[in-house]
Amino acid sequence: MTEEPIIQLKGLNKTFGSGEGQVVALDGIDLSIYPGEIFGVIGLSGAGKSTLVRCMNLLERPTRGEVIVDGQSLTTLSEKELRMARRSIGMIFQGFNLLMQRTALDNVCFPLELMGKSRREARKKAREMLATVGLADREKAYPAQLSGGQKQRVAIARALATDPKVLLCDEATSALDPTTTLSILELLKELNTRLGVTVVVITHEMKVIEKICSRVAILAHSHIVEMGAVEEIFRHPKTMEARTLIYPASVEETGESYPGGGRFLRLIFDGQATVRPVVTEMVLACGAPVNIAYADTKLIDGKMYGQILLELPGDRVTVGKMLSFLDDAGVKYEEEEETHNG
Repeated sequence: MTEEPIIQLKGLNKTFGSGEGQVVALDGIDLSIYPGEIFGVIGLSGAGKSTLVRCMNLLERPTRGEVIVDGQSLTTLSEKELRMARRSIGMIFQGFNLLMQRTALDNVCFPLELMGKSRREARKKAREMLATVGLADREKAYPAQLSGGQKQRVAIARALATDPKVLLCDEATSALDPTTTLSILELLKELNTRLGVTVVVITHEMKVIEKICSRVAILAHSHIVEMGAVEEIFRHPKTMEARTLIYPASVEETGESYPGGGRFLRLIFDGQATVRPVVTEMVLACGAPVNIAYADTKLIDGKMYGQILLELPGDRVTVGKMLSFLDDAGVKYEEEEETHNG
C-alpha cells in the first residue's frame, strides 16, 4: 500500500503492575492500518486485544512506544489536544455503554453536547445518524425499551456523530445472537463503504473476521504472531496460534479416538479447488466408506476454505485409490500423526 497509514503503532508496550506482580499485556507491537480498511485483530481470551484497541485512542496509555492516528502522535499530545484528536476516533463496546436515563436521540446527542454544539445542531445531527443506522423511528425510546441489536445501533450512531475517520469496535457483537451479529456486521460494512470510515474490529470469533475484514492480525502471548490478508491467513496459516483459531480441532488436540483406529487425512480447502462434494464423489468412485471425524468449511467471496478430517479405511489399496482421486481432483491434503490412540 502506497498511502500513509491512518493508524500506526510503533514498538508498543503496555505493562500493568510492577515487581513480581507485573503483567505484560502488550510487547513490541508494530502495526499499520490504512484508510478505508476493515482491519481485524483476533486472539483468544487474555491475548491483549482490548488493551491494544484502547491504546489506539489512549484510553490506555502505553508504557512505551508511539501511537500515531491520522498523522498525529497521540502519545505526545496534552490532555486538551488529546480530547480534540479523539473526535476523529469513534468507539463501540460489547456492553453498549448507553446512558440509561436518556432516550436514543439524547444518547447520540451526548458527544455533540460535549463538543459545544447547540441543542438544535446536536439533535439535527443525531437524527441523521439514527436514520443512518436504521433507527429513525426509535429516537424517543430509552435503552431499556430496545433490543441488544438496537442498543448497539444507537451506540454506533453515537460513535459516528462526531464524523470520525476511524471506528474502533471492541468485541462489539459478542453480546448479540448470531442473526443480530450478522446484521451489525453488515451495517459496519455498509458504513465503511458509504462513509469511508476505517473500521478496526477486535474479536475472538473467526467468523466475524471472515465476514467483513480485509486484513487481520493474530494476537497471542502479548505479541502479533501473524498478520496479512484474511484470505492468505486462511489459506496458509503459519503459526500454531493461527491454526488453532482457523482449524480449532485436530486428532491431537481433541484427544478423541474414532472407531477403527485407521489412518487420518486432513483435506485442506484454500479457495483454489472447485467447490464440489468431493468426499461423496471419492467414496462412490472408490467403493469404500470413510469416517468424517471433523469438518469446518466456509465460503469466503464464493470460494471454499477450511478443512475436513477423515478416517480412512484400513485397506491400503483402497487408500491409494482415494489419494489418487484427491490428486486428480486438485484437493490438497496432509496426513495426521497417528497419536490419537490411548
